[in-house]
Amino acid sequence: MNQNSKMEKLVSLCKRRGFIFQSAEKYGGLQGFWDFGPLGVELKNNLKKSWWQRFVQERNDIVGLDSSIITNPTVWEKSGHVQGFSDKLIECKDCNRRFKDADLDGSEPGPLKCPYCHSEKITKAKDFNTMFKTFVGPVEDSSATAYLRPETAQNIFVNFENIRQATRLKVPFGIAQIGKAFRNEITPGNFIFRSREFEQMEIEYFVEPKNDERWFEKWVVESHQWFIDLGIKKENLRLYKQPKSELAHYSKATTDIEYNFPFSAKGGEKGWAELMGIANRTDFDLKAHDFIYKDENNQEFVPYVIEPSAGVDRAMLAILLDAYEEIKGGRTTTTESNKEVEVVLRLHKSLAPYKVAVLPLSKKEQLSKPALEIYQNLQKHFMTAYDEISSIGRRYRRQDEIGTPYCVTVDFESLEDKKVTVRDRDTMGQDRVEIGDLMEYLDEKLTE
Repeated sequence: MNQNSKMEKLVSLCKRRGFIFQSAEKYGGLQGFWDFGPLGVELKNNLKKSWWQRFVQERNDIVGLDSSIITNPTVWEKSGHVQGFSDKLIECKDCNRRFKDADLDGSEPGPLKCPYCHSEKITKAKDFNTMFKTFVGPVEDSSATAYLRPETAQNIFVNFENIRQATRLKVPFGIAQIGKAFRNEITPGNFIFRSREFEQMEIEYFVEPKNDERWFEKWVVESHQWFIDLGIKKENLRLYKQPKSELAHYSKATTDIEYNFPFSAKGGEKGWAELMGIANRTDFDLKAHDFIYKDENNQEFVPYVIEPSAGVDRAMLAILLDAYEEIKGGRTTTTESNKEVEVVLRLHKSLAPYKVAVLPLSKKEQLSKPALEIYQNLQKHFMTAYDEISSIGRRYRRQDEIGTPYCVTVDFESLEDKKVTVRDRDTMGQDRVEIGDLMEYLDEKLTE
């Protein structure tokens, strides 16, 4: 399948089936802002739950934080964001579009050109601060200026001492946070890959300076493995060690985990773009906020920080792209193929919005009544769908294209033998299961 075509089809599926909508589409939308529908919010929550369980719940050296989106602006002055959190802005004098210097068309020898109209009449690059500015209180003047946070990290740093004292944790330890961040991107695009409002999953892991390189490599390995464990194909992931020319001013080393997206991005060949970054931020941040750590031997030092940082939205896009599969002619082997294209979203079971769907073979009350009873019982334990409209084959395909791992069919035989048919999304294999054993069966299958 053509990669660009795959992206277009995925965007269409996301809207049609309720994963992602353009924000305020009724009024023309707003570029760089997205709304997550019924299935999108479930997938997003499952992704965040997986990350939190892996890196907070299952560890004894990392604790959580949920900090405010707007904070004292001194935080952003100390961190350098007010002075230097900017992109290079260029304007085309012919089409009047604005874009980042990284977007310039340099595909042919000669002068750089506008990426939209290919004109050579472009302005010199100038700094554009990408923080969203607002005002706190009833007066709109410089004394009331504040910012929507452009990252979650700084709120972690300024809470370093509060959390250390409250938890009695000793270096090495980490603080994790999942939350919204806002950047006034010059050129948002590629669906939810680059947005102006997005969600981050970040850990700031504090270590002794002498151990920074060991912990850095450890976090690269652990972060990479997490994506693989979520079902992303190994061949679609790679590690990119940023050269010194690309490193942020605070970074001693940064390794990006890249995914083979169906578009190109700065810093890599076509198809590869950053999915997550692991940075050795040295002692830059804690020094900026004037923190010193004293160990059990009364030795004072400023901890180095290893930062594994992932975007929820970007990870969600990679997971959807990786799971999307089209089968020409469909997968049915019991009847002659009608050459239609069947879509299967092979999401990891832990991420699937619905874990199971209950499908009565007929809408007749003698089947819908016991099917609804099963549905209501399963709802207490799993996100469960119920569908009694259209043929059973069409309903199976509807569940396949939203990634539901198992479908439970209640048929006329169920009235006699008290059993249901459970169909597997990936293999299409079917098991006949006692209704009384259904919960245990599904629980075992979903945790395999």
